[in-house]
Amino acid sequence: MRAGDPARSLAAFRRTLGAPRFELEPARDAEGRGRLMLRGRLAFSHAAALWRELRKHSMGVQRGQTFDLDMAGVESIDGGAMALLTHLRAELQQRGVGCELVHAADSVQQLVHMYSGDVAVGRRKRRRPIGTLDQLGRATMGIVHEVQLVLAFLGQVTVAGLAVVRAPGTANWRELTPTMERVGADATPIVVLINFLVGLVTALQSAPQLERFGASIFLADLIGLATVRELGPLMTAIIVCGRSGAAFAAELGSMKVNEEIDALRTMGFAPLRFLVLPRALALMAVMPLLTLIADAMGMLGGFTIATLTLDITPIGYLNETQKAVGLDDVMQGLVKSSMFGLAIALISCQQGLATTGGAEGVGRRTTAAVVTTLFSLILIDAAATIFFRGLGYE
Repeated sequence: MRAGDPARSLAAFRRTLGAPRFELEPARDAEGRGRLMLRGRLAFSHAAALWRELRKHSMGVQRGQTFDLDMAGVESIDGGAMALLTHLRAELQQRGVGCELVHAADSVQQLVHMYSGDVAVGRRKRRRPIGTLDQLGRATMGIVHEVQLVLAFLGQVTVAGLAVVRAPGTANWRELTPTMERVGADATPIVVLINFLVGLVTALQSAPQLERFGASIFLADLIGLATVRELGPLMTAIIVCGRSGAAFAAELGSMKVNEEIDALRTMGFAPLRFLVLPRALALMAVMPLLTLIADAMGMLGGFTIATLTLDITPIGYLNETQKAVGLDDVMQGLVKSSMFGLAIALISCQQGLATTGGAEGVGRRTTAAVVTTLFSLILIDAAATIFFRGLGYE
């Protein structure tokens, strides 16, 4: 035989094992109970043949019947074969079939006890669907837990912010400029395009209605006020939320599951000062600038429709816009945009730092960050609008 021939080596190994040295014979006792007589030497080297015979004799046993394994004729048995027998016994008992390992010799009985072959096995319980009240309770507890995490995060951010005010050198200022470039300058093209199209579509939808009443010139008022007060800040915040907020949550979530956050703490870096505060400050700084660009592009979209379809002169449109839109209107939008930027940063970072469960957890928290942020933006916008209305800004 050539050295290294796998086929011949396997054949030689099988010859050394020899043929199986066991017998299985079905029988019945005096009471008519089903029984399988096992004789000979049961070894794991013949596990395939042993399991095949066991399955053949036990497949026809119905629920409520008895099928004992009589081991009086077993000369020897090893752990692997005993594991097969105990597994078959447990499987039959879970099906509702009475099965026990009986009449074993003392040496064999010790192995039966070691493998829990003499311990009762309960029937397999059916998995019951979760009830409505259970689902409501679990959802409520989940919401309470998330609120606790959010409140704890806000408290930690407040403490970290005060610590940075007392000791400005402890903040990660080097990360501020690259983050501003990433969330601000890199987002400018999409902000320009989206807000121009929003202004264009709004003007297209409004122009026929105003023209019907001979008030086409008031399209400038409509587009100007709607853009600087609502559409510009809100559309910009939605774009930044989907672009930068999701990125923040995914970045911090990946760092959390890879234990990089713990490594920062070990090296003496406070994660909130090092990771969260630069992102929050960057978004609060660039959101007003992006909003100004969005306002200009939204009004440009209205200007395009007005001059091309309503026979309004460019000078007339600009003069009407100047009369309708004041500095206080622009400032309302800028204040909203700063609040939006802070909300996007804090919610995204909180969701990222709360990530658990590997890649699936990162995806789940990223989705939660975007959904929660969008909901929060609408609430903040409504609250700010009511607040400014209460101050007398119409």
